[in-house]
Amino acid sequence: MKRLAPFLLAVCALGANGPALMPLPASITHGQGKLVVDGGFAVRFAGYSDVRLKHQVSEFIARISRQTGMPISGGERAVLTIDCKGGGADSPTLGEDESYQLDITAERARLSAPASAGVLRGLQTFSQLITQDARSFVVPAVHIEDRPRFPWRGLMLDVSRHWMPVPVVLRNLDAMAAVKFNVFHWHLSDDQGFRVESKLFPKLHELGSDGKFYTQDEIRSVIAYARNLGIRVVPEFDIPGHTTCWFVGYPELASAPGPFRIERRFGIFEPTLDVTSETVYTFLDGLLGEMAGLFPDPYFHVGGDEVLDREWRENPAIQAFCAKNGIKNSLELHAYFNRRVQQILTKHGKKMIGWDEVLAPGLSNDVVIQSWRGQKSLRDAAQKGYRGILSFGYYLDHMNTAAFHYQTDPLAAEAKELNPEQAGFILGGEACMWTEYVDEETVDSRLWPRAAAIAERLWSRADVTDADSMYRRLETVSRWLEWSGVKHRSEYVRMLDRLAGETPAPAFGVLADSVEALGIDVRQEARHYSSLIPLNRLADAARPESESVRDLSETVGRLVSNPTVHRQDMEAVRVQFEEWRDNNDLLKPLIESNFLLTEVAPLSESLSKTGVIGLQALQFLESGERAPAQWVTQQTEELNRLEKPQAEVVLAAVRPVRILVGQAAGLSRQVGDLPHK
Repeated sequence: MKRLAPFLLAVCALGANGPALMPLPASITHGQGKLVVDGGFAVRFAGYSDVRLKHQVSEFIARISRQTGMPISGGERAVLTIDCKGGGADSPTLGEDESYQLDITAERARLSAPASAGVLRGLQTFSQLITQDARSFVVPAVHIEDRPRFPWRGLMLDVSRHWMPVPVVLRNLDAMAAVKFNVFHWHLSDDQGFRVESKLFPKLHELGSDGKFYTQDEIRSVIAYARNLGIRVVPEFDIPGHTTCWFVGYPELASAPGPFRIERRFGIFEPTLDVTSETVYTFLDGLLGEMAGLFPDPYFHVGGDEVLDREWRENPAIQAFCAKNGIKNSLELHAYFNRRVQQILTKHGKKMIGWDEVLAPGLSNDVVIQSWRGQKSLRDAAQKGYRGILSFGYYLDHMNTAAFHYQTDPLAAEAKELNPEQAGFILGGEACMWTEYVDEETVDSRLWPRAAAIAERLWSRADVTDADSMYRRLETVSRWLEWSGVKHRSEYVRMLDRLAGETPAPAFGVLADSVEALGIDVRQEARHYSSLIPLNRLADAARPESESVRDLSETVGRLVSNPTVHRQDMEAVRVQFEEWRDNNDLLKPLIESNFLLTEVAPLSESLSKTGVIGLQALQFLESGERAPAQWVTQQTEELNRLEKPQAEVVLAAVRPVRILVGQAAGLSRQVGDLPHK
């Protein structure tokens, strides 16, 4: 018999209705029986332990208590034994051993790991395995051997464009740990704000942040919190562009005269550091040295992206410097700057990270290239001996589907051309959350659960690519993530309640569930946004992906594959289409009396029309008669129109109806005559 891949073993072992694991472990084999989890659940150490591990075990037990709703007081007998061979480094480090083995029988469980990082990852897997049977909470008997595919699995959070208070950061660190991310990339400065207290240059945060910044003590507390979760914290201070807020307090650093103010709009702006000024390098030596002492991780991100060079080209002193030093153009000037910055960081014990644009001759090979342009950049950098991490395809602010992110791989596309030695330079990847259209209330829903799909891509084996399996597990994991503290589900309900006003409005919920939020590429063209405009509309509350529409699309797909077998699905689809058809009449009075909902009136009408088309297509499916070509053409054109963005959302409800219209175009037999699959 052909040997099953570990992924298939996992599916066979746990079954379609079994525990949803994400990221999927490297290998799983199924045992007999179930381990009961009750109030007597107790954890014991059989090997190495330290303060951090004991603290995280306490947090693990508290999470299980929230997850099950049971107070857990522990018992005399160990239910879970942890056998850790050693503690590893004091702080999380690149390439540390995160492997673990989990053995669960009906009597007990054992978590084994070479180092503490593996224990932390294994505890998250155990928590995901907890489910319910007819009598109690249980964990299935399994044997798991697990290790990450890539050592760098990160999440970048921009806190400059929209400020994110410490509690928001902490709860998202918990969610990161839950799905085995191990790098928190903290984007701390941009044109809209400098977000860290500087004792050497206080006007950076005093004049450049609107008072919204982290004190150095708060930074240390976040780093310590992340450390306990096995997460590295890598800061980013974007230079030489994206520095408008720096010049509010220190205009002498700029390439052109001010006056300067904090930028309220979004985009790419002209103000840029004068990279020919020794004053700038003295300033950077002090600031980067101060920040290097605050952030213990060896890696330090300097941005380096989207540098506009008009001010450099029009500044006579800068051009004279270039002529004197044989610098032919702005690209060479930027490269000169990067070499100087790298020397400063090396002096302070740091390794430089930058976006694609920093890659130029003269940089030493310990620079890490973060690619937002694609795998070609990674390939080019790796062929020159530079390590790289991929963010292209992982930009969560574009509101792409989890499946879109899931199919993006650091070693795909042009990176396939790398030989094994060169491929080893690809460290992994990072999901990115830029916050032009995201604030502290909506950030959780823009990160989760889609970021979990990226976490799986970076942790699990390269052959784990089944999007259907991913989605089945993701729905469960989305609910499980709420127990870590993120509010992507609960905030959705709260924002809909606020939009609806004082009266409960289930019809508004029907509309909201039928749409999906659109990302930066659409919203930046829709209206003139600034950091002062509240994000309190349906476009901000709506989910990036509608679970209910995706489930309905799956049901419709099953139905059209064999209507005779799936007659029960036909009735469920009919009920949904009827609800959509009738929803506008129910919602219209609320829309007419609520200024926040005025813009969704056409959208509500579109949902009703979509329901009508769906019911007509369903009639053709029931009868088995092919729909007239003219009707198919008309309805396809209408669905195309209905699917165009409205109120900065898209009507996802069109998708399952489109499947039925396509099926109706090809029918030629009665339903009763259709063959069974």
